Amino acid sequence: MKTDKEVLRKGLKYLAITVLMMFAGPSLLYVAFSNPEKPLYIPLLIVSLLICAGAIIMGFKGIRTIMDSMFKSNLED
Repeated sequence: MKTDKEVLRKGLKYLAITVLMMFAGPSLLYVAFSNPEKPLYIPLLIVSLLICAGAIIMGFKGIRTIMDSMFKSNLED
């Protein structure tokens, strides 16, 4: 059983996006909570929460894809 390199690359791309979202989401959340009187408070809060949730989802998806590349057998061979 070998590692599928293409699926592994795809999983690593997901994890790279996850890392970016892990920093962007909380940073935007901090900015939103530091300025509650501004008119863009609610939209910025919603966007930052969506980015945080997206980071969690992409993290699980990336890990699952990497695990599939290592342990899932190809039925086509």
